[in-house]
Amino acid sequence: MRLRAEHGKLKIEHSIIEGLRPVLERLLRDNSSIRSVVPGVIRPVRDAKGPPRIRVTVPTTNGWKAIALSAGARQELFISTTLGKEAMGEAIGRALGDF
Repeated sequence: MRLRAEHGKLKIEHSIIEGLRPVLERLLRDNSSIRSVVPGVIRPVRDAKGPPRIRVTVPTTNGWKAIALSAGARQELFISTTLGKEAMGEAIGRALGDF
């Protein structure tokens, strides 16, 4: 079973919500300062319609926690990086803009 993609930076141990994987692959491809992205648990929500959205929420010991919304679900993303919150948000915005 292949658990990692994009040169070992995207851990695929859980499912990824619809439409989010290409965004994460672009994010990793375009930002060498991101060490890894680990998608977490998926939970259903009512307000997650339309294209994927990602919001950086809180710092972790090695980066940031973010919430992705798409296809009626939310998923936690754990991003290991040295980027600050503003730079991380801009990088995510660029990855989403290509969508």
